Amino acid sequence: MSSRRTIVIDAVLVSATTVIGIISAGAMIVPGIVPKAVFATAVIGLVIVAFGSVIARMATRPDHLKALQSHQILEIADRSLAYLRRGLDQETAGAVCRLALEESEAAAVAITDTESVLGFAGLGEDHHEVGGPILTRATREAIETNEHRVLATRDEIGCPKAGCLLRAAIVVPLEIRDEPVGTLKFYYTTPRLLNETQVTMVEGLAKLLSTQLELSELERQTQLACRMELKALQAQINPHFLFNTINTIAMLIRTDPMKARELLREFARFYRRMLENNEGLVPLREELDYTRSYLMFERARFGERLAMAERIPDDILDIVVPSFILQPIVENCVQHGIVSEGALNIAIDGEREGRVVTLVVSDDGVGISAQDLPRVLTPGFGKGLGIALKNIDDRLKGYFGAGSGLAIASVEGEGTAVSLTLVLPEEWEGGVHA
Repeated sequence: MSSRRTIVIDAVLVSATTVIGIISAGAMIVPGIVPKAVFATAVIGLVIVAFGSVIARMATRPDHLKALQSHQILEIADRSLAYLRRGLDQETAGAVCRLALEESEAAAVAITDTESVLGFAGLGEDHHEVGGPILTRATREAIETNEHRVLATRDEIGCPKAGCLLRAAIVVPLEIRDEPVGTLKFYYTTPRLLNETQVTMVEGLAKLLSTQLELSELERQTQLACRMELKALQAQINPHFLFNTINTIAMLIRTDPMKARELLREFARFYRRMLENNEGLVPLREELDYTRSYLMFERARFGERLAMAERIPDDILDIVVPSFILQPIVENCVQHGIVSEGALNIAIDGEREGRVVTLVVSDDGVGISAQDLPRVLTPGFGKGLGIALKNIDDRLKGYFGAGSGLAIASVEGEGTAVSLTLVLPEEWEGGVHA
């Protein structure tokens, strides 16, 4: 029940109660016992008390109205969050319009971008076409001035449909970083509903939706930055690794042609995947297979000086992970961990506790100094090490959310361990994306 209706009902109930009291009092007075002047005075007093009660009850309503209004705004904003995280388009705008219509007194709700109608729900849905251009001059003015507009006539709305029942509207800009990107529009069938309460409610909702859009844009930019870093990581695959592998294959052509042929075939497969668009999720077993391929080329170069052990439980091999999260770490082990003489042992361990999966890539190499360790996740630190590890950390947090990410422990002269934590979403049955 709306706040306006509640106030009216309260007034009617209080007035009715008072009238009943007056009638009852009058019926109880025996004619002639009480003088007419006294009776009239008593009736007037009761009427004053009745109106005083009504006024007193209505005076207590502002707090109630504010609470109800805040609840409506938060309810719409909360339910719309899942849609606006994907940005502002016809699908998300339409869903938000339907939610706002359910929770408000509007006859119709619309959302536009700066040029066209993205979503419309409610009265007039049959002729207010989604995808069409903005027809209302006031909507364009709201975008140009970044200020709300209150439309009190049908002409101001500008609907070309002769029988359209929409007679009033409130138009509030939607913003990203203080720049208008569209509008939120609440329509009504009568200008009598254009009160301060409704304007404040629409403005408050528009601010919350704008915040959600800004967060969505920030998330999109973060993901884009991660993809760009991934592209950079792919493009920069260590040229030393490339040259060393080619030289190793060239040497094997003379000493072991069959081995050289096998490496050349595997090298082509390895680089094909590296250059492909692998921005999504892949099974962990596939990521491990790619890492083994990389290590095969390094073993061809270092021989028995390089070894890798895997201790991964079968129950996590099919979980899906962002691509290129293990191979760059193993590559860092080889580049920065191997000593001038002696062996380098690398291990990949994994475990799962409930929804939390932990992968650890460790080595017994030269380690990282206590002075450098805090800076390892800084982009640009140490010949590509920073961009690789920071990229992995960002993508883990982006895909799996709070609690996920990368941590590094190292002791100089003893080795390094890089831990990857993945907090799997609840909807991933068995840890595998549906």
